[in-house]
Amino acid sequence: MTDDEDDSGDPFPDGIVLPITEELDLHTFAPRDVPVVVAEYLAAAHEKGLRLVRIVHGRGKGVQRAVVQRLLATLPEVESFEDAAPYSGGWGATIVHLKR
Repeated sequence: MTDDEDDSGDPFPDGIVLPITEELDLHTFAPRDVPVVVAEYLAAAHEKGLRLVRIVHGRGKGVQRAVVQRLLATLPEVESFEDAAPYSGGWGATIVHLKR
C-alpha cells in the first residue's frame, strides 16, 4: 500500500473531485488509476446527461489508448467510441458516445 492509497485500495482516499465536463485529460493520473478514473468519470457524465466525452490519453506508444478502449468496451453507459478526428487529437484522444 502506498501513501496515496488507504486500506480499501481506493487511489483517491481523500475524495478528489473532478468537474464533470465533455473532456477528461488523463495526463495527470498515474497509469494504474486510469481504469477507475475513466469508469467513474463516465458514470458521472452519463448521470449528468452528457452524451459525448473526449478522453485525452496521449499518443505515446498507444498503451493508455489500449487500456482506455478495452475498458470502454465493457462499460454499460458507453454506446460507442472512436479515435478523435485529426483536428481533435487523432489517436491521442478517444471520443466516447454515451447512451441516453
